[in-house]
Amino acid sequence: MNFHRYFLLIQLGIKTLLLHKLRSMLTMLGVVFGVGSVIAMLAVGTGASEEAQEQIRRLGSQNIIINSVQPQEDQASERVRMSIYGLTYDDETRIKETISSVTRTVPAKLIPYDARVRGRNMELRIVGTTPDWFDLVERELLAGRRLQESDMVRNANVCVLTERSARRLLATEEAIGSSIRVGQNYYQVVGIIRSETGGAAGGVQTPDQEVDAYIPMTTARERFGDIVIRRREGSQERSMVQLHQLVVEIDDIENVQSAATAIEHMLQRFHSREDYRVSVPLALLRQAEATQRTFNIVLGSIAGISLLVGGIGIMNIMLASVTERTREIGIRRAIGARRSQIIGQFLIETIVLSSIGGLIGIAVGVTIPQVIEYFAGMPTIVPMYAIVLSLGISVAVGVIFGIYPAMRAAKLDPIVALRYD
Repeated sequence: MNFHRYFLLIQLGIKTLLLHKLRSMLTMLGVVFGVGSVIAMLAVGTGASEEAQEQIRRLGSQNIIINSVQPQEDQASERVRMSIYGLTYDDETRIKETISSVTRTVPAKLIPYDARVRGRNMELRIVGTTPDWFDLVERELLAGRRLQESDMVRNANVCVLTERSARRLLATEEAIGSSIRVGQNYYQVVGIIRSETGGAAGGVQTPDQEVDAYIPMTTARERFGDIVIRRREGSQERSMVQLHQLVVEIDDIENVQSAATAIEHMLQRFHSREDYRVSVPLALLRQAEATQRTFNIVLGSIAGISLLVGGIGIMNIMLASVTERTREIGIRRAIGARRSQIIGQFLIETIVLSSIGGLIGIAVGVTIPQVIEYFAGMPTIVPMYAIVLSLGISVAVGVIFGIYPAMRAAKLDPIVALRYD
């Protein structure tokens, strides 16, 4: 069959479908909703998963993050006047000098403290760290500079604020060069970095929060020491922690897991209780990627049921159409139409029906995620494979569910068909 005949069959198929506009439209709805739901569900799932994976990536695929954790027995006991736990300076030294794949370590002391600027005050999280912190945990520099080695040597009273901290404390001030008071000391603001939402990214506690103030580690040790006092509702909690956090950079991504195992074994040897937590962003990233693949398969399967229902609807309508057009089929067979031409005619009608439904479904599926993102603020990503896959499935549905009605039409006896009233 040449191209011209295909074209005539397509014209005939469209003309036949237009004779029953409402019926054709209702038949297409199953395919429209099926394709639309596949694309929309995959877009929402992919967007949520990509956001979580991006947060994990920003922690560094070659980093290992170790956090000090207060043991449960210390939290539950009322007799403990001072809880002593967590990472030590010796832990950092041992990790750096013993494990060959470690390129550098970045320690951090995390101290909640009230900061004041004129009449404004807020609780900041003071982060005593080294200049390397800004290399391992990349955050955009908005103004000024980051911490420098000279600040460490001089025990300088300088700080780098997050954007949110600067907006709340220095709303009417010139940010760079201003001074904020923390305790009895004043710190000059030398830089501002973009705020990141604090919390957990895929199960890893992020190293930073929205209201951080970064100061040199040497300054933090000299000004605050290792004892942290937190006052709550008339009581106070005292804890002694040398290092609250340690970010370890590994030389090669292939060595990350083995280095993490070696670090855990070392910490178990020198800590009598489990007062630390080792997190590997790379392992969590791979787990998140595997979870996304499974999630997409599940979502696609659920949404694919709608396409199956739509295909059954198409088959039902085409069987009814064969019955309605029995006399027409008999006339075409009587004047010389072959069975293959009858099959082609009905197949093209179902393919046209499902393809138009698929195109409308794609438009619906692309629009729904945009509406969700606009009103709910949820990130959505429409993967290209979802569009191609959905359109391909909709055409396949037309072929698969159109074969039986087409074969049934082709097998009609011309004499019997002509007698049909």
